[in-house]
Amino acid sequence: MHPALTALSAVGAVGAACAVWGIGIERHLYTVRTATSAALPTGSAPLRVLHVSDAHMAPWQQRKQDWLASLADLEPDLVVNTGDNLGHRDGLAGIRRAFEPFAGVPGVFVHGSNDLFAPAPRNPVRYFSGPSKAHRTPERLDTAALDAFFTHELGWASLNNTAARLSVGGRDVDLFGVNDAHRDWDDLSALPEAIGDLGRRGSTTPLIGVTHAPYQRVLNAFTDLGADAIFGGHTHGGQVCLPFFGTLVANCDIPLKQAKGLSAWTSGGRSIPLNVSAGCGHSIYAPVRFACRPEATLLTLTARDTPKGADLGSRFGTGGVSR
Repeated sequence: MHPALTALSAVGAVGAACAVWGIGIERHLYTVRTATSAALPTGSAPLRVLHVSDAHMAPWQQRKQDWLASLADLEPDLVVNTGDNLGHRDGLAGIRRAFEPFAGVPGVFVHGSNDLFAPAPRNPVRYFSGPSKAHRTPERLDTAALDAFFTHELGWASLNNTAARLSVGGRDVDLFGVNDAHRDWDDLSALPEAIGDLGRRGSTTPLIGVTHAPYQRVLNAFTDLGADAIFGGHTHGGQVCLPFFGTLVANCDIPLKQAKGLSAWTSGGRSIPLNVSAGCGHSIYAPVRFACRPEATLLTLTARDTPKGADLGSRFGTGGVSR
């Protein structure tokens, strides 16, 4: 065979193998990423936060539903859901099946645009040209039913451009958040009053910021408002990444090196933990993940004065991933 044809055949074979892996295998390799960060006010007890994001649920995705439901076995103190739960007009049935085991566990949520509008077919190559745009004639989803399930049945609090105080394990935790910044639905100007209405008593109560899309304007504002930690989603961790290189695109203006995982965000002289979830789903029109496994995070937040190496009482460790 001519060398050029041999090379072309080899490239084709590698491409086919990558497609089989990304479409048929890796997008189902659900992972729990564990981490620890000293972020809470001095003297605070550890806070085990389960961070879930971007399920983009369709009713037939039972494997994903079963995996999400199994995360209740981690016994988190708090659940933070950073949006884009729905991925189909009938996705709520799958969301109910996935999250019903968390009823009674304190939790909060914010919206991504896919919690309001169904996905539409689009050229996936355009994703790499910059942040995606809204579809011209989107199908409206039953957001009210989704919110009713979260708030009335699970007991979670909505943080869409507001704040809330939760009782978590007998102590107060204050949280605030915004609606989807990717669609400019965030109202940062509403947050100071919302946080003020909580009647915070000094700095002894943890303050956590929650956003779907981790745009820099949001992260800077959250840091300046005094957040002890920030949780975000939206990026899918890049969804299709390069081995040994990482994320190619974040679908927002966050630096690519911070598009997934735990890092530090600095603004106004403050530096605080930022956890961006790579999410556990994908659009039904882009069913692929490559070098970016679907995930949830169990992040243990500790007091800033916690000695290094202290036993945090977690049977799941303080780093790495597990199936």
